Amino acid sequence: MAELDDTARMGVQGLDDILNGGLSRGHVFLLEGSPGTGKTTIALQFLLEGAARGERGLYITLSETENELREGAASHGLEIGGNVEVFELVPPESLLDASHQQSLLYSSDLELGETTKMIFETFERIRPDRVVLDSLSEIRLLAQSSLRYRRQLLALKHYFSRQKSTVLMLDDLTAESQDKTVHSVVHGVIHLEELSPDYGAERRRLKIVKYRGRSYRGGFHDFAIRTGGVVVFPRLRAIEHRTQFERSLVQSGNRELDALLGGGVERGSSTLVIGPAGTGKSLFGISFVVSAIARGEKAAIFLFDEELGLLFNRLKPLGIDLQKMRDDGNLYIEQVDASELSPGEFAHRVRQRVDFSQVKTVLLDSINGYQAAMPQENALILHMHELLQYLNRQGASTFLTVAQHGLVGDMKSPVDVTYLADTVVLLRYFEAQGQVRRAVSVIKKRTGSHEDTIREFVISNEGLHVGAPLSNFQGVLRGVPTFTGETPLLKGGSQTNS
Repeated sequence: MAELDDTARMGVQGLDDILNGGLSRGHVFLLEGSPGTGKTTIALQFLLEGAARGERGLYITLSETENELREGAASHGLEIGGNVEVFELVPPESLLDASHQQSLLYSSDLELGETTKMIFETFERIRPDRVVLDSLSEIRLLAQSSLRYRRQLLALKHYFSRQKSTVLMLDDLTAESQDKTVHSVVHGVIHLEELSPDYGAERRRLKIVKYRGRSYRGGFHDFAIRTGGVVVFPRLRAIEHRTQFERSLVQSGNRELDALLGGGVERGSSTLVIGPAGTGKSLFGISFVVSAIARGEKAAIFLFDEELGLLFNRLKPLGIDLQKMRDDGNLYIEQVDASELSPGEFAHRVRQRVDFSQVKTVLLDSINGYQAAMPQENALILHMHELLQYLNRQGASTFLTVAQHGLVGDMKSPVDVTYLADTVVLLRYFEAQGQVRRAVSVIKKRTGSHEDTIREFVISNEGLHVGAPLSNFQGVLRGVPTFTGETPLLKGGSQTNS
């Protein structure tokens, strides 16, 4: 055997981080999950990672044939060879003989004993550093009782432990009764799950059920099976990510809007733009993106609702060329398909932009689309909380949009995230002089003072224009205000939606 360190890395992106480095050497671990959750792929990556480090690996298959295993590996772009050997364990011919099957002398004891003997003989011949045993379902069937099954597992565990090999046992959870016999025997348990939403692609996640003698990242972690193998997206914990930065003011480039915000928003804070459909929420967020790029910074936009090409074409008449900003490398913009993307993977993509591309302004448009990726509203709140906390601690200014149900009067949001944001900008429609007009106000700002006025704004071919405070109107936020003075209204109040 090769000279080894104390930890056997899994070779699965993200999983070693969750496991605090990998698997402890010389112990037996369980990888469990229903068929199709990715057990075989992870097991192959585990062996191939060892082979890349000069270790010998052995894959013992009791369920799949060697050809099936190699074909499955090839479909993921993996090649079994070199220091990895596959042993297809088939029953000896004597056990397949009809006369033996009909004899009272034939019993599962004989077959179980022969199976164990062949496993040990193969191990002695190869002397591997890493072993995969696929799967425990066959051994459970041969044992026939919980007592014999437990004794067989203990025998395998003690044998492999004496050889100082790191063993990964697979279990497809096909037994009628899901007992925890294996959990109590092995050193650690990795549990895989597949979720089937009502619409969209299946979602996969894993958690570490137990790991003796070592800390690990708890909870569920989303993962995906890709060409090249499994990729795990560790659950984001914002408390682990803190950087030092100057908390300066970030401005939109629009003088009136910045005045409404008390000079701008603080770097490293989050701003929520909320209002009914068509009021211009996206444009308010994009104004800060454009301003950031003009300052020489990088920005990122994640679109959940609008088609990318339509957004490019819609903003060009306003003098905003997002496509050029993207082509110049200053803007990362992605159209997110919520039905195909898990929340963990989305958070991972945002982190990549901030960690590796040095993005300092992030726009999420909109939370309504983000919610579609979440199985439950409570989960959305927790995901948003961790993601916003992470972005804030990286010094990134985050802008989020939420579309409310309704157009005027009392309106409801699909999910209330106002308490998470540091600044809340409220957009409203109101009727005046026979026209539908728009109003903007800032109703919350944790990081400093702001105007408590309500201003009218228009979106035209000249862009976003914010007017003077509507000091002589009452009831603007209700949608049908009462005029009490002579405050002039802006011209062209309903030309362009954005």
